[in-house]
Amino acid sequence: MIVVMSVTASAREISDVIGRIRSMGYDIHLSEGKERTIIGVIGRGRPLDRDQLALLPGVQDVVPVSHPYKIASREYHPDDTVIPLNGIQLGGKDLAIIAGPCSVENREQIIETAHAVREAGATALRGGAFKPRTSPYAFQGLGEEGLKYLAEAREATGLPIVTEVMEPALVPLVCQYADVLQIGTRNMQNYALLHAVGESQHPVLLKRGMSSTIEELLMAAEYILSHGNMRVMLCERGIRTFETYTRNTFDVNAIPVLKHISHLPVMADPSHAVGKWEYVESVSLAAIAAGADGLILEVHMDPEHAESDGRQSLKPERFARLVEKVKQMAPIIGRQVVSPAPVQE
Repeated sequence: MIVVMSVTASAREISDVIGRIRSMGYDIHLSEGKERTIIGVIGRGRPLDRDQLALLPGVQDVVPVSHPYKIASREYHPDDTVIPLNGIQLGGKDLAIIAGPCSVENREQIIETAHAVREAGATALRGGAFKPRTSPYAFQGLGEEGLKYLAEAREATGLPIVTEVMEPALVPLVCQYADVLQIGTRNMQNYALLHAVGESQHPVLLKRGMSSTIEELLMAAEYILSHGNMRVMLCERGIRTFETYTRNTFDVNAIPVLKHISHLPVMADPSHAVGKWEYVESVSLAAIAAGADGLILEVHMDPEHAESDGRQSLKPERFARLVEKVKQMAPIIGRQVVSPAPVQE
């Protein structure tokens, strides 16, 4: 249920409505938009009488939320959520481009790649310090050493860091180094981890599970949002289907659907969707045309010798050409590619 306050409602009237809701055993989430204030009613308390709430001073309407994901819905938050991040913003009219290797392999590799993607126009740097792999014998990442290299790359280039966190106990450690916590496809329904990143109040990039529905993705986001952490980005990264010519099937339908029913920014991960670098550019442009708020792409200086996901990684020169095409497309659809934040001297 949401309580829509009148545009003329005073701070005292809003406070009184919140107090009434809390006295009935519910929690609230406050959304202050450009035109109206909305109070989201969360939890399970004593039965609420909609008619009584509607009679309170300052209340314009009381509306039941038709979706199980309440805070993630446009009913609760009609305006697009824009997430500030180290001098830039994600969402709104800006398009963000996050790029970097699948795994941090060594210091030289990540710093060289960071400089290359920044020069090409990347907004932020991605790189895995902890890597969930299908095989227990595959490269699992450098752990905290990799996080330190990422932090050094950020200091050298000014690019914010996006990296994956795999378990609740690691959240405090990764928060010390990363600007955005990534929840990978295998962990989308790791509810203990979702609670932990929600409590951290750190920005979160939440990838869709490889076999998950759109509603399941939004319900996973709801776990994070329920802690008052509104800095959540959704990410379409391809789903498993019967097709075998690509690694996964990129669900371009999900982008306009998510933009229609949710206020959260929607990123696209063409690299994991197709699994082959030669298709990444086409799918990237399709995602932007469909309404994505940005891309997260794998870029490697030497893909043939990458520790992980080399087959789907772009070389820096190919990545630069893709960025230029996105910049050419952006004005046509009323968007712009956000420039990377300046390096702090």
